[in-house]
Amino acid sequence: MILILSEVTKSYPTPEGRVEILRGINLAVRAGESVALTGESGSGKSTLLHLIGGLDRPDAGEIVMNGKYVSALGDDGRASYRRTDVGLVFQQFNLIPSLNVAANISFHAKLAGRFDKGWEDEITDRLGLRPLLNRYPEQLSGGQQQRVAIGRTLAARPPLVLADEPTGNLDEATGDAVMELMLSLARSAAATLLFVTHSTRLASRLDRKVILHGGRIGE
Repeated sequence: MILILSEVTKSYPTPEGRVEILRGINLAVRAGESVALTGESGSGKSTLLHLIGGLDRPDAGEIVMNGKYVSALGDDGRASYRRTDVGLVFQQFNLIPSLNVAANISFHAKLAGRFDKGWEDEITDRLGLRPLLNRYPEQLSGGQQQRVAIGRTLAARPPLVLADEPTGNLDEATGDAVMELMLSLARSAAATLLFVTHSTRLASRLDRKVILHGGRIGE
């Protein structure tokens, strides 16, 4: 197993008191597996991805990724973990406006010390981005920006890719195409994929589906 979560809990303070979001999450994911994480809005899917991605810390429980105890890392350790162990793809794209497409794609790979020109060329071609390499994010459509964001993440060959509804802002046809490209490239990179989606249609294309409900996971 590349990812193991044991009794992970998370709550947040509100004026009315603390609200429990995750109530003892247990999950194991095999290396190279693609997993759809589904559940109703507000069920904690994004919170769970943020914990696994090292963007936040759980209140209790353990998160172990590739033998690394993510839940025990300090700020510096989690920053290093995000550079080398995990790739994040969100709806907001989060491209760097001052960099062109080529520089955006290579940014994380260079930061992680994993820049590979041949792999980047393959990603660029398969995502259909070669004609856009000299453009800047503001000159791209939403679908083009999402493909750049996926390329940037996969160029660094992270062992684990976390995708938080990356096709949520795209029309159905574009979303389907982006999903297929992401799955194909993740397999080529031997990456494990955890994909948050509301779409049962998209979820059915992954190896397995888990459902988050009432702060717990079922299958």
